[in-house]
Amino acid sequence: MQPREGALLDLVRRWTEKADKDFALAEHLAAEGCCYCEAIGFNSQQAAEKYLKALLVFHQVAFPRTHSLGELLDLVHTAQPAIAEYLRDVTALNPYGVEYRYPGDFPDMSQEEALTALGLASKVRDAVVPILRPLLQDPAR
Repeated sequence: MQPREGALLDLVRRWTEKADKDFALAEHLAAEGCCYCEAIGFNSQQAAEKYLKALLVFHQVAFPRTHSLGELLDLVHTAQPAIAEYLRDVTALNPYGVEYRYPGDFPDMSQEEALTALGLASKVRDAVVPILRPLLQDPAR
């Protein structure tokens, strides 16, 4: 493996590990039936964002600093159009990345909305991780 390839795979792994942590936290909070619905929504959005960024890194597609899942999906479309189209509905997570975290015009999230957000993050994970899985497995372990 070339040094550049190793660095690329390491970066893909790091993005995926961060996404996995966000997803696991959202799952944990949802399983507890807790009242922190906004935290479930936020971590679901963050997981989806990081899984998409891992996929973009894998395809060596540059992306801006953004929380917009729509922008990221537009970039994913250049490398994997079918995945981008399949995941288009996850843009519903966008408000949970920023707007719901602060007092303002949005009402508190309901448990149902939080579980829907977690389901959308799961959809991203289930679409992206199988593509990256061969890279994420460390043969030395």
